[in-house]
Amino acid sequence: MNSILKTTIIGLFFGTFGTSIGGIIGICFNKSTDKFLSFVLSFASGLMTAIICFDLIPEALLISNILNILLGITIGIAMMICCDLIVQKNFKYKKTNNKNDSLLKTGIIVSIGLAIHNFPEGLAIGSGLEASIKLGLSLALAICFHDIPEGISMAVPMKNGGMKKSKVFFLVLVSGVTTGIGAFFGAIVGSISEQVISICLSFAAGAMLYIVSGELIPESNRLYNGRMSAIANMLGFVIGFFAVSL
Repeated sequence: MNSILKTTIIGLFFGTFGTSIGGIIGICFNKSTDKFLSFVLSFASGLMTAIICFDLIPEALLISNILNILLGITIGIAMMICCDLIVQKNFKYKKTNNKNDSLLKTGIIVSIGLAIHNFPEGLAIGSGLEASIKLGLSLALAICFHDIPEGISMAVPMKNGGMKKSKVFFLVLVSGVTTGIGAFFGAIVGSISEQVISICLSFAAGAMLYIVSGELIPESNRLYNGRMSAIANMLGFVIGFFAVSL
């Protein structure tokens, strides 16, 4: 029981620390020009693309077959489409020319997607710690590192969309809590079926793929369609590649 508790605390700490630091940076950074917002969103899209291509899907392919991967990705995309529709209906952030409405919707969608994505990350930390402390801590540090720009990508659009700073920070913090929940289940089922783990990883990949294609890139291009957005996307991709290679 003590081992499970320690694993959960480790997952919770590393899951919330990175996103919280990113959230604080996003909240405190006062520069809010369209060009800067576009840069942040493009950077986040490149980072997430690298995580999908070099981390989530390859890891899932190592332990399962292509059909399970496709199933998980499809479920992840479908889930995010449902979340998008629910946000539009209940929060009334429909597609309009109002920049604040659009930014706020993007921030909320990103926070939901990253909260979902953080669960299998926590599962990986929990399973890794059960196998080896070194492996678990290495995973936790890598996850913490790439959670910082994710926190920024959540906070900036929500803050500039008109949401209160305290509420923005709260939502950013909550999105990281699912890492601790995932670590808890990973510790309990250290010998969990590899098929289930692969579906969880590909589910996260599908959710992130929708966020990149359906939210981040379109919103970034709407705000500023210039060379800096493309550079930010490539920069995020390269940094994401190095982050998952550590």
